[in-house]
Amino acid sequence: MDIKDFKGHIFDLDGTLTRSNHVWSKIDEDFLGKRGIKVPEDYFKQVSAMNFEQAAVYTNDRFSLGENIQNIMKEWFDMAVYEYTNVIELCGNAGEYVRKLKEQGRKIALATASTEELYKPVLKRNGILDQFDCFVSTEQVERGKGFPDVYELAAEKLGLESKNCVVYEDIVEGIKGAKAGGFFAVACLNDHYSHDWDEMREIADATVEDGKFPV
Repeated sequence: MDIKDFKGHIFDLDGTLTRSNHVWSKIDEDFLGKRGIKVPEDYFKQVSAMNFEQAAVYTNDRFSLGENIQNIMKEWFDMAVYEYTNVIELCGNAGEYVRKLKEQGRKIALATASTEELYKPVLKRNGILDQFDCFVSTEQVERGKGFPDVYELAAEKLGLESKNCVVYEDIVEGIKGAKAGGFFAVACLNDHYSHDWDEMREIADATVEDGKFPV
């Protein structure tokens, strides 16, 4: 079956639909830099599958910051809001691809670790917010993207079974989570996770490189 023929299409946001991974790297550098800490090589990969609160707890514990979790989240959030509202663009032809799927009568969902205050402004400014049938966040489920929970919730909201849905992800944890739930998994390869490309190609059902979706 051609990817576009699946009834449901579940998209990750950062690095899959939007060129926003660099924003989070910059936030990590600025946040930890203010505290005299250099970002460890594995840090971004560790937090990429977590929601805001999980990442804040992890960061606080890992670096023994002894800070208020809510204050950490607010500092990150304030830094991110401006970028998502005013700066971040879509990957490649992602906008065209999403619109084409909608024209063909496919159901479209967003499954993200980002909050509504971030994903809605960036999708609206880039003209595709109204193409989505539902939005789900890892904050709504118990486990992060290494597990199928968020994709299963998206499929449920679309009224579809996992076998009838495609999941598009740019992190290997997301691909593993989608496959564990019985979804057709598309690895969206970008330079931010180039070290995982071989593993992602091996376990994914298909790949998209540099935001070049099969329109």
